[in-house]
Amino acid sequence: MQATCSISLILIVDDEPSGRRALESLLLGQGYGLAFACNGSEGLSLAKRLEPDLIVLDVMMPEMDGLEYLRVIRGNPWLAEIPVILVTALDDRSSRLAGLEAGAADYIIKPFDRIELRTRIRTIIRLNRFRKLQQALSLLQDAYEATLQGWVRAVDLREHELEGHSQRVAEMTVRLARALRFEPDELVHIYRGALLHDIGKIAIPDSILRKAGPLSESEWEIMRRHPEYARSMLEPIAYLRSSLQIPYCHHERWDGKGYPRGLKGEEIPRAARIFTAVDVWDALISDRPYRLRWEGERVRSYLRANAGVIFDPEVVATFLEILGREEPLASDLPIAALPVAPAVGMGSDIVHAGLATCVQSAR
Repeated sequence: MQATCSISLILIVDDEPSGRRALESLLLGQGYGLAFACNGSEGLSLAKRLEPDLIVLDVMMPEMDGLEYLRVIRGNPWLAEIPVILVTALDDRSSRLAGLEAGAADYIIKPFDRIELRTRIRTIIRLNRFRKLQQALSLLQDAYEATLQGWVRAVDLREHELEGHSQRVAEMTVRLARALRFEPDELVHIYRGALLHDIGKIAIPDSILRKAGPLSESEWEIMRRHPEYARSMLEPIAYLRSSLQIPYCHHERWDGKGYPRGLKGEEIPRAARIFTAVDVWDALISDRPYRLRWEGERVRSYLRANAGVIFDPEVVATFLEILGREEPLASDLPIAALPVAPAVGMGSDIVHAGLATCVQSAR
């Protein structure tokens, strides 16, 4: 038997030595590793131990025939996805249907055409490799998402009184982006960016982040660095690089008076412009330790008044249409009633001219 991680392994199960030799001569030199079993029981043991990429199985075997073997394989969750080619002298329609219904990937009649069998084996192994690659990518995707959720929960632990904020703003930002005709692929990055919008605050000291009173100018200088910290954290990660616009730019203002770069108007990435409006909306409709939530109409008036100052006017117009259809507002719903998403919590930290007298910055 020859097998490495880069060579596909084929298990040949045939009670006839001549049948095993014929398949060996057919497949040697084709770049496969080969393993052999002379009956069904031995074939099951080898399949469990080796987890081959393909099983070539004779149908007519004593004790356990090929169809019974195939049914056992398909009933084992560890082996169920292994493709199986049945090789048999039975060429009637009912036998072929029985093999395919039992889960065979293909059905080859003896005597077989050597070139045809090689081609079919090569095609099935290629498809199986693609399936395994897709499975591995799915597992990797799950691992990435679990890591992202872990980061967000870590942020949540530092400002637990804002629990649910990032969950709500991520969902609403995607809804607003969809209304503004963003492409589906872009919505994934927008959602992740919204969840991670305050990830840079991990680098802000607790003495500043959780300070009960107003921040000093030197403390604000440190606080305003968190978008840069977010960029430093996320930019090296290819998986999250396309989600960076929101964490890095959501404190920019339409009038150019935001931070960290003082971008103005359409210089600000569109995803960040959308998120800024949603972030402020959620902060104002939510209770804070230093103030009660605002009524819905008061929040909408604030958004309307600051279109073209803090916010993108097009974003505000579309957002107000969505809010006009909302009943009740998101903050009035229990978290369990909102769409399922990784639960986190960091508040808006945008400071608005004219707002500081009635709303302490949520930093």
